[in-house]
Amino acid sequence: MDTSTRLLMFLDVVERGSFAKAAQNRNIDRSVISKQISKLEDDLSVRLLNRTTRSFSLTAAGAEMVKKAQQLRKLLSETQLLAENYHTEPKGLLKITSSTIIGRRYVQPVVNEFQKRFPQVEVELRLEDRLVDVVGEGYDLAFRVGEPKDSTLIARKIARNRLIILATSQFIETYGEPQSMQELANLPAASYASDGLKVTGVNYLDDNNEPQEIPIKSVFRSNDGELLMMKVLSDTAFCTVPAFLVDQEIINGQLVPLLTHVKLTDYSALYAVYPHRDLPVRTRLFFDAMREYIGKDVPIWENNIPDFDKLYGFKAPVKAPLF
Repeated sequence: MDTSTRLLMFLDVVERGSFAKAAQNRNIDRSVISKQISKLEDDLSVRLLNRTTRSFSLTAAGAEMVKKAQQLRKLLSETQLLAENYHTEPKGLLKITSSTIIGRRYVQPVVNEFQKRFPQVEVELRLEDRLVDVVGEGYDLAFRVGEPKDSTLIARKIARNRLIILATSQFIETYGEPQSMQELANLPAASYASDGLKVTGVNYLDDNNEPQEIPIKSVFRSNDGELLMMKVLSDTAFCTVPAFLVDQEIINGQLVPLLTHVKLTDYSALYAVYPHRDLPVRTRLFFDAMREYIGKDVPIWENNIPDFDKLYGFKAPVKAPLF
């Protein structure tokens, strides 16, 4: 193992925060990484880490070496990119991360067709509802709801992400159909809740187009959108969900949109996120395939909601004239 490889291993340890996590990522024993970091320190004649039995901290030299390792990783990535862009046929590994529902419903179908067209491309698709480290974990593409806060990443909007309030006919028969947001607030609701986000109300615009939030009476919370839909289908709660969660439930009469005259604010859009502006051929082609599949103007999931362009105060974007 040469110095540059050990340097990247050192960077992996620092970014993941432990030898164990770096070893797990590389599928090697923890002791191997420990020995290689020690060898790197010997080769460089400088201590990089202050170690204890349970943790480590960077020395001043280690902090500087992290910067050099990041530069090395970027250089190697750009070199690989340059070589790949000379290939006429895309090949190699395409590593993608996505939220669970987006991945299952919209990324996987594109993967299937993409590999029919380009059989030399291998795809690794990880479904993660946590916020992954795109660069540190070596992903080529990430599909996220919401624009990333990390300014070092490149983000491109894939599709808008509108909200819809849903219930079943049996729920309406039991509780009555709400005619206002105030009436909605008194009904049992299902809502999203995770470590980083807890939905406690419904955001909308009032008659003066001022943003408002009405609190909801949540009787069921989950960090899984499909479980929220299942709860609504049990006739025991309503839910405000992103439109991409809707399949055929409205078309076949299982679910009914509520308060369609209310102006709901949009939820965060769907973005494609990647570490470098100059994409390898395989990554660029997959990005294009995703945009084609989802739809450049109207997202594919909105076709599951009849007359959605007339609901919730939506106004379609005005297209620029061709001339």
